[in-house]
Amino acid sequence: MSTTSDLTIHAIEATPKQPWHKPRAEQRRDAMVYLALAVVAYAIVMVSGFAGPDGFALVFFVEVLLLTILRSRGIGKAKSTNAIISTVIGAGAFVAFAPWVSIFISLVTKGFQGLYFGYLFDDMRVTTPDDELNMGGVGHAIVGSLLMVLIATVITLPLGILSGVYLTEVRGRMTKMVRFVIQSMSGVPSIVAGLFIYTTVVTYSGTYSGVAGALALAVLMLPTVARTSEEVLKLVPEDLRAVSYALGARQWRSSLMVVLPTVRSGLTTAAILGVARVVGETAPLLLTVLTNNEFKFNPFNGPIASMPMYVFGMLQIGTEYSIARAWSGSLVLMLIVLALFVTARRLGGKDKR
Repeated sequence: MSTTSDLTIHAIEATPKQPWHKPRAEQRRDAMVYLALAVVAYAIVMVSGFAGPDGFALVFFVEVLLLTILRSRGIGKAKSTNAIISTVIGAGAFVAFAPWVSIFISLVTKGFQGLYFGYLFDDMRVTTPDDELNMGGVGHAIVGSLLMVLIATVITLPLGILSGVYLTEVRGRMTKMVRFVIQSMSGVPSIVAGLFIYTTVVTYSGTYSGVAGALALAVLMLPTVARTSEEVLKLVPEDLRAVSYALGARQWRSSLMVVLPTVRSGLTTAAILGVARVVGETAPLLLTVLTNNEFKFNPFNGPIASMPMYVFGMLQIGTEYSIARAWSGSLVLMLIVLALFVTARRLGGKDKR
């Protein structure tokens, strides 16, 4: 009996305490208090000059801040300061997160009305922007965007990874200049990249094409892939390189057989983030590709459709149905970008080596 009671006592003593978790009764009380503050804030907005969700959020924040200050009296300066700063930080996080939620809700509510079963697989060849929303689709734009992004990835991925390898493994005389060029390219406006390809490719060839658009996207995609690859390669322990050199491997063989396979999931993430960076660009496509209303699988022959240009074109028309189609195209584009980021997160955390 004594042994069992001793074990029970030790088990109770070993249970970790979590003072940051409030009791259920206190949580319910705080919820009721915040609900009452929300009702008061709504009443103030209704009878005062504050209007809309922004006015409600401002009044509610002031109420919560005043409540926090009143509650923090008598609990010490450190705890009082911590409570006030926590409230301010929470309000800042909400302000930063609210616009994204607003955009997402607007896209879903306004873009969902133009979706139907064949929207992702049909084109606008025999459909006008003013036709009913159950006609036409965005399939040709999805195919065009995928073709251009695929070409841009094939061009950019080797160059970006090689740039990262040069900056982290070779570290030659041109390291500072290469890093400076990559950082400078990160700040190049997308319209400038499109203008550069227009003057060097479109003017020379005499025609707009998907390849020209892919080259413009590659210019914007390269710094993202190169900088992400550099940061990923920096995570490789120096011990792996030292062991490889100790076994007699040359630098190129060590980089190819040891360093790159170690961070292959991170390099995959770099590629997907680069794709997500350029898949929604519109400005460079205005100068290099233009658009089309039908499926086109040859990126070398004339203009080709894309998701950003589809949305831009529908919005330019300005009619009720065309604007609805623009919202639907924006929703599809956002879902594609979201899928790319989710894929990058999953691939980035899959390889634990």
